[in-house]
Amino acid sequence: MEESKDVTIYDIAERMNLATSTISRALKDHPAISDKTIKKVKKVAEEMGFRPNILAAGLRGNSTKIIGVLVTRINRPFISSLISGIEEIAQKEGYSIMITQSHDSYEAEVNLSKALYDSRVCGVICSLAMDTRDTSHFQKFIDKSIPLVFVDRVPKDFSTYRVMIDNYSAGYKATKHLIDQGCVRIAHITGSPYRNTYSERRRGYTDALLEANLTVNEELIIETALTYEEGETAATILFDLPNRPDGIFVVNDTAAVGVIQIAKKRGLKIPHDIAIIGFNDDPIASIIDPGLTTISHPAVKMGQTAARKILSHIKTGKKSDEVLKKDSITEVTFLNTQVLVRASSKRK
Repeated sequence: MEESKDVTIYDIAERMNLATSTISRALKDHPAISDKTIKKVKKVAEEMGFRPNILAAGLRGNSTKIIGVLVTRINRPFISSLISGIEEIAQKEGYSIMITQSHDSYEAEVNLSKALYDSRVCGVICSLAMDTRDTSHFQKFIDKSIPLVFVDRVPKDFSTYRVMIDNYSAGYKATKHLIDQGCVRIAHITGSPYRNTYSERRRGYTDALLEANLTVNEELIIETALTYEEGETAATILFDLPNRPDGIFVVNDTAAVGVIQIAKKRGLKIPHDIAIIGFNDDPIASIIDPGLTTISHPAVKMGQTAARKILSHIKTGKKSDEVLKKDSITEVTFLNTQVLVRASSKRK
């Protein structure tokens, strides 16, 4: 069977006996074309099965109405909620999103950033991979005045828009909560120290301990990739210590659930033997038994805010080289967090 040919504006022009320029303008609601003609053209186009080639239009105009989204792992509840927030705002303004995931690989992030650039996206929203240290692969967007927003995992050395929480404050609040529940030997399961999210949460953890005159013990701090399995592994290490911790602050809920499962297998009573707090308020936090105390992480709002930054930049016609001068103040939007207390830590 012969493959059907895509309908073009030339086919519509031939059917209606109009110039292709008129058809093109009518499909774009150009003010020079009457409403009557626009309606007729659109009706015929729909009847003929015409599909506008958005990418081709972008190639001609050097940009598309597509926002590139480069994240770590789509199957993480935080990331899927973040994407949902981005898509909601983009869709309302007539934009689409192109989603890519690095799987926490620096090499994949570099390649995907190039793929988004080559696709001529009109803006990029990115949450950095766990092991990314060099962010020079994003400079091409700045050089071409393509708005770039880093969200949640942001670089320390790259001046552009950032949307994040106060990770230091969140880490401090999580640790202080465990202290207030009577914990005196508090472990910390964290991610790569090269990511601001984890280094700042760790700093908050450390300061809360010092403020309470508690010891900061390096053997109680474990760096992981924060998967469920690594949460189980970290918990096993901590529970095998001669003097095991009586509280654990985990920087995501996925790994924290792994900790809960190992604690239960060991016969430890939660929260009396071991109090546990996670981070993100993923759906599983309220499903696991006992319910997981966690730190709220406004993923949807972060996505919405990041998308609005991109669209505001596009609408106002700002050029990145005007806004993002080396000596300018980096624009950062901080969103609030709070401790959501559940049974895994509630001793009092």
